[in-house]
Amino acid sequence: MDMLKYLRERFPSIERITTYARAKTVAKKTVEELRDLDRLGLSRIHIGLETGYDRLLEYIQKGVTAREHIEAGRKVKEAGISLSEYVMPGLGGKGMWREHATETAKVLNQIDPDFIRVRTLKVLRTMPLYQKIESGEFIPLTDDEIVLEERLLIQTLDGIHSTFASDHVLNLLEEVEGRFPEDKERMLAVIDRYLALPESERANFRLGRRAGVYRSLDDLSNGELHVQVEMAMDRIESLSPGGLNQAVSDLMESFI
Repeated sequence: MDMLKYLRERFPSIERITTYARAKTVAKKTVEELRDLDRLGLSRIHIGLETGYDRLLEYIQKGVTAREHIEAGRKVKEAGISLSEYVMPGLGGKGMWREHATETAKVLNQIDPDFIRVRTLKVLRTMPLYQKIESGEFIPLTDDEIVLEERLLIQTLDGIHSTFASDHVLNLLEEVEGRFPEDKERMLAVIDRYLALPESERANFRLGRRAGVYRSLDDLSNGELHVQVEMAMDRIESLSPGGLNQAVSDLMESFI
């Protein structure tokens, strides 16, 4: 608390002070203790929800339950501090993707955070989850399957007034952003537009997006950019037939 006061006094031009916190830690705080932080100048708390599905929380050894996530989130809101919850599309793999989406939405519906931020799963070789992929225990979702999972998440979100932010390069559809409830249908429409594309166009967009050529689906209509990505796809295919998925995976890994 003394540090917050020091920052405010030492740097009076600071507009916002934020912190990351574990839900389990926040849940142990009283609302009044959190209000003290608010009065001292703490503007926002970022919490890594990742998933609201208890079975998956246990599987990834998150060390917290859905109930504790809800308790922590509600306390932050009651204390008047802005709350940002992070969700990880793809975390459930093929075995738990549906429950991951729906149960996460249910938790968020009970918290109504100020922000919901998505951070798509990318498993590095140094991570314990990679060993489960190698053994076949965990089967990752494809990009298209993650988009379907994200659609289910958004569809299940209800009764909230959160801002949905896709502000990370690992997310395929950066333009799936907006505020609930007014932008919900527009966000779903963006997803449906992508899913309705021919397979070849979805592949073109996936590579172009991860290579930094595209920012939105409208960029597919830019002939010059489209040809640029098409040529890159041809080069990948000539060097490594069927290697597009690996190329996209390598690009994603470079961002971490």
